[in-house]
Amino acid sequence: MATRHQARGAVISLLYAHDIGNPEVEKFAEDMLEEKKIRNRQRAFAMGLYKGVLEHLERIDEEIKAHLKDWDFERLDHVDRSILRLGTYELLFSDLDRAVVIDEAVELAKELGSDQSPKFVNGVLDAVKKSSDAKDAAQ
Repeated sequence: MATRHQARGAVISLLYAHDIGNPEVEKFAEDMLEEKKIRNRQRAFAMGLYKGVLEHLERIDEEIKAHLKDWDFERLDHVDRSILRLGTYELLFSDLDRAVVIDEAVELAKELGSDQSPKFVNGVLDAVKKSSDAKDAAQ
């Protein structure tokens, strides 16, 4: 049985394909999850994350852009952008423990990104978390 970590890795693959402009992503999502043996609850979890990111993509991207320092969003590596989108979605729209969300994103960055990706992803998501915490406290 697949883990949530593996499910998130599959979501990164789907978001990456979407980001590079593959119009067939939705069609092959179920097949890709099956190929990676992501089934049942983990499949539902993965598809929920994927569809949630796409549903809130504009807000997620604006949140990421607000916390990039000396980086142009459009020039971000597609893998890093996909990891940041997933992490930001989970921070803003899920009830999962925020430390777990950031840790998972950093682990995915270690596995899938460049040598600089983990530190970069950690920094941006930590800033998103702090901003979200401040907004929550103000309400």
